[in-house]
Amino acid sequence: MAIRKADPVQLHVKSGDTVKVIAGDEKGKTGVIKSVNRVTQRVTVEGLNLVTKHNKPSAKSPQGGITKMEAPMHVSNVQAINPTTGERVRKGAAAAAAPAAPAKAKRATAKTA
Repeated sequence: MAIRKADPVQLHVKSGDTVKVIAGDEKGKTGVIKSVNRVTQRVTVEGLNLVTKHNKPSAKSPQGGITKMEAPMHVSNVQAINPTTGERVRKGAAAAAAPAAPAKAKRATAKTA
């Protein structure tokens, strides 16, 4: 049986957005999104969610060593913030708060038999 790859979904954030972490060990911190994976629904935030990576000695790095790198976190754990005010915002809230365009009045038509 073949494994079906998940379809990419639309997310509420994109690369370059400033976000605030609302859950997890980094809760309350802000950062800029470096990368977005729409299939796994994960984002990498610059300078947050650091993990330790142990590197074996190789031709590229003969010394090996331990490095810190950003790990991806689930998109539900971050929320976009307004860069001017610094408040958390919902992307769809601005569109919903704006007044809707007035509906066109329907013309009455005479029914013919």
